[in-house]
Amino acid sequence: MNLLTVENITKSYGERILFNIPAFVIGEQEKIGLIGVNGTGKSTFLKIIAGKETPDQGKRIISHHMVIEFLPQNPLFLEEATVLQQVFQGDAPVMKLIRDYEGILDKVNQGREEDAEKELVALSQQMDQMNAWGMESEAKNILHKLGVEDFSAQVKTLSGGQRKRIALAAALIQPADLLILDEPTNHLDSQGVDWLEEYLNQRKGALLMVTHDRYFLDRVANRIIELDQGHLYSYMGNYSYFLEKKSEREESEIATQKSRKNLYRQELAWMRKGAKARTTKQKARIERFEKLAGEMGETKNEKFEIQTGATRLGKKVFEIENLGKSFGEKTLIHDFNYIFTRRDRIGIIGSNGIGKSTLLNIIAGKILPDQGRVETGTTVRLGFFSQENQEMDLDQRVIDYIREGAEVIPIEGGGTISASQMLERFLFAPQVQWKPIAKLSGGEKRRLYLLRILMEAPNVLLLDEPTNDLDIATLTVLEDYLDHFPGVVITVSHDRYFLDRVVEKIFAFQENGEILPYVGNYSEYYNYLMHVAEQDLKEKKESKEQKGRDDRKRKQVLKFTFKEQKEFETIDAEIEVIETELAQLDDEINEAGGDYLLLQDLLNKKETLKEQLDDKMGRWTYLNELAEEIQRSRS
Repeated sequence: MNLLTVENITKSYGERILFNIPAFVIGEQEKIGLIGVNGTGKSTFLKIIAGKETPDQGKRIISHHMVIEFLPQNPLFLEEATVLQQVFQGDAPVMKLIRDYEGILDKVNQGREEDAEKELVALSQQMDQMNAWGMESEAKNILHKLGVEDFSAQVKTLSGGQRKRIALAAALIQPADLLILDEPTNHLDSQGVDWLEEYLNQRKGALLMVTHDRYFLDRVANRIIELDQGHLYSYMGNYSYFLEKKSEREESEIATQKSRKNLYRQELAWMRKGAKARTTKQKARIERFEKLAGEMGETKNEKFEIQTGATRLGKKVFEIENLGKSFGEKTLIHDFNYIFTRRDRIGIIGSNGIGKSTLLNIIAGKILPDQGRVETGTTVRLGFFSQENQEMDLDQRVIDYIREGAEVIPIEGGGTISASQMLERFLFAPQVQWKPIAKLSGGEKRRLYLLRILMEAPNVLLLDEPTNDLDIATLTVLEDYLDHFPGVVITVSHDRYFLDRVVEKIFAFQENGEILPYVGNYSEYYNYLMHVAEQDLKEKKESKEQKGRDDRKRKQVLKFTFKEQKEFETIDAEIEVIETELAQLDDEINEAGGDYLLLQDLLNKKETLKEQLDDKMGRWTYLNELAEEIQRSRS
């Protein structure tokens, strides 16, 4: 059954046509991944499907009573709301009930209203009637899985990443026939992405999403649609299937284009001979030539060979010794030591807020460590791609912004590459290069910021979540660029595909502040963790089996050892002595009055005696149970 259909929809901004789509249909159980270069209109397309924006032409048809839930790339928030209140902002009656319940519960806990408890009882009964408790429990579970623990925190106190995760939780909890997600994996760590994959695979209903995470698309999507130069192409399969079929389509297009070029040359030669439209046949041929000439302008830019620019890097890069950093009581980095080499490709992984970006900022000299040191080589030329774009003059033209970094940069093997050529390599067509930055989409600005850093010809790249807000085409270009980059790459990323493609070593942050190095890419590290987990499970199983054998052996013998027999005969008296001493100590404590030194000494003795008594009572329980078993076995 079709849930939604769009027919002949078009969308333009000024003179720029984003897309022109004759037809598009979403079925009941389809999980669709939408991909395309930044600026092609992916987010706009999602908004039209969600009914949040109107196309210039065409219509959108939805099935009767269908419910759509939409997570935009930049969701709106109620600044004064708590986390749970924000999650339950939907329009459904059950959402309103849960909001009311959470609000009254908060008042009861703070003792702000005398009648709040009566109202809480009434709302609890309504929660029972609408089976809302399960939804509240599920919301808290989803928040926990996404790394949000403080449900009563106000939204205005949270970071941008935490807010995005709350918005994602709100979208997932809402009952919907079609769930639309715009970049849901941004700001999630690897564990969060793994959980979201499993959740969406088990979820009933249709899904339409934009994401740059290629492993995510491979494991969740059963259909890929691509926006390319205003056209929508559909592939019934996951991302790997899409790559295969797109390659076939492009090869076919190249063959068609070659044939069209040959025909164009022939017709051009005929036209140059002075063709005259004296006959209907000649007139038709001239019209065909004009149409062919128009089609020749629609060819795609040929792919350029990736070339990289970097300045010479000496033997010494960074030397880190006994590095430590804490914020308050939380230790982020503990006693970290490492000497970087000139060809290091390192991926830094760990849960959100654990200290990954802090390490990059310390290496870059933007944050000082609490202890230890970072020595930087004299030839190091650093390029730092942070999570936040630097300030841009939105009136400045794209090419001028890049030229501020450099007009040309040297490339490995000799020669130079110009700012305009680099822009083309990073998917900025010549006509886009002369536009003001204000005309670019958010993803295009992010791509431009990345290119500006590369234009400064660094020999060490620090990349902090470089895959956030970049499209797959740009990531592919960046990965190819890094393949040929002659310097050091250190990247924080949750994008498993990117890490597998780029890095050769993993720095894994632990909760205690330790950073564990592992030689290999992300998948190899993940497989190592799975192997360790399997070994631990195997050892626990073997230990349990051994304990079972020991228990069976003990039951077969079922008698006291000489030492246990002696202990069993004397333990009651020993316990009685300790209890007497404790009673005497209590009397002495009461009589100590204001003598604090004596009081402290007596309290220490009491604590020691209590520990001895606990040990004795544990042994008493064991020996008496064993005595009962021995008695039963003999009867």
